[in-house]
Amino acid sequence: MPRQRKSSQKKPVKILSSKVAYRGPVFSITSDQVREPSGVKVRRDIVRHSGSVVMMGVEGTSLLARGKKPMRMKDEPRVLLVRQYRYTVNDYIWELPAGRIDEGEDELPAAKRELLEETGYTAGRWKRVLFFYVSPGFLDETMAVYLAEDLTPGEAQPEDDEFIVKRFFTLSQALRLVMSGQVRDAKTIASVLWLNQAVHSQKRTP
Repeated sequence: MPRQRKSSQKKPVKILSSKVAYRGPVFSITSDQVREPSGVKVRRDIVRHSGSVVMMGVEGTSLLARGKKPMRMKDEPRVLLVRQYRYTVNDYIWELPAGRIDEGEDELPAAKRELLEETGYTAGRWKRVLFFYVSPGFLDETMAVYLAEDLTPGEAQPEDDEFIVKRFFTLSQALRLVMSGQVRDAKTIASVLWLNQAVHSQKRTP
């Protein structure tokens, strides 16, 4: 007889009450009374967000191209970053372009739309390479990072309140910005570190 799977012993959370404390165009906040799997009864105030996509546009890589030989060491990749003012931190910061997933929209179409809007670039090859929670203590937003290769430039279509400067950095430059603390944006830090590892792994491939 085939072996039967053991039933999960995880207890579900029980929502005792939930109310919307705030609803805005980008996110909402709910105040929930819950009984968590440990049995504790507690109030949780949660920022609800539809999720975001992050676009890591890269030139000089063939990570997604089938049948391509690994890059030679002289072919240093270049990663596309944008610089814009972030009122939350009252500063201009370099970061990967990113955007919110609209209601009913899938991740990849959202990534293609946001890359075009913010930078004017389109890409011939796409792959989701990272997926993570931004700050799971109080925020349910997820971020999906898409590697985009085979870039073609075009005209950006920013929102009325977006003033964006774009620039390609070599991978070594981007890595130095991350390791020196000059890049302080979490999605960009995680993505640049992933890219560095992926590129060096490909170079070691015989």
